[in-house]
Amino acid sequence: MTLHLYLQIVGKIRLKLTPRKNHWWYITLYVSSKGLTTGSIPYERGVFEITFNFLKHQLEMSSSEGKEVTIPLHDGLSVAEFYQQIQDGLTQLGIRVAIVDRPFDIPNVDKPFEQLAEQKAYNAEYIERFWRLLLWVDDVFKEFSGRFYGKSCPVHLYWHHMDLAVTRFSGEKGPALDPGMRLSDKDAYSHEAISFGFWAGDNTVREPAFYSYTHPSPNGIDQQPLQPASAQWVDSNGSPQAFLTYDDLRKEENPRQALLDFMESAYQAGAKLANWDVAKLTVPPLSDL
Repeated sequence: MTLHLYLQIVGKIRLKLTPRKNHWWYITLYVSSKGLTTGSIPYERGVFEITFNFLKHQLEMSSSEGKEVTIPLHDGLSVAEFYQQIQDGLTQLGIRVAIVDRPFDIPNVDKPFEQLAEQKAYNAEYIERFWRLLLWVDDVFKEFSGRFYGKSCPVHLYWHHMDLAVTRFSGEKGPALDPGMRLSDKDAYSHEAISFGFWAGDNTVREPAFYSYTHPSPNGIDQQPLQPASAQWVDSNGSPQAFLTYDDLRKEENPRQALLDFMESAYQAGAKLANWDVAKLTVPPLSDL
């Protein structure tokens, strides 16, 4: 949970300063050769970037003016201390930003960041292993994303739930949404979409897993075949979701191909029942061009 809260602080900084991009694509983090990064964030005198370096276990902040700040990441560094050091680092870079300084959608954590002194567990070995898994998943997701001609988001990590995701869009607007729905959900689900993701689990799902869902969910999707055989349809807040555990994927003879097959089968299930123009949206092999 400590790392999750660190990521939320950095993600909120990007949210505050980055120009809006549809479906909240401007708030996310990206897998990099060092760890996770914001990419370039504009500010009044140029751009800056914040990177979690999971090789050296430090947070790196650098600006286009040549200034750099480093914050060591270690067990015992509380969220409150991290938040204060981030604020101090931004000041050293000449950057002023005020964020909503409370965790977002994390059960049983409702105090401001500056008061979260009890969250201070940082297991460097576990975090590096998790990042290296994200590196592999990021690569597979990018291969799958490249097979689609339509609008598709970058492969990116949403810090509110800690899931690495990529989403395809049909180009059509989705159905009317509940006026009382949270603004973030209204923007995320404004158009027809089929989303794919990986996350490390939560209080309900106690293991890492891959998922896919179609919005809006067509009738009968949970009767469509999935690959590999260990994949299944599960209920997610009243809608079917394709689901494949990481442990089941590891048992496959070719995990990379099995993950690609999982994503493709979930896509075909949703796209065909939702009447997407699958042939038009499919990128052919170069040999067929």
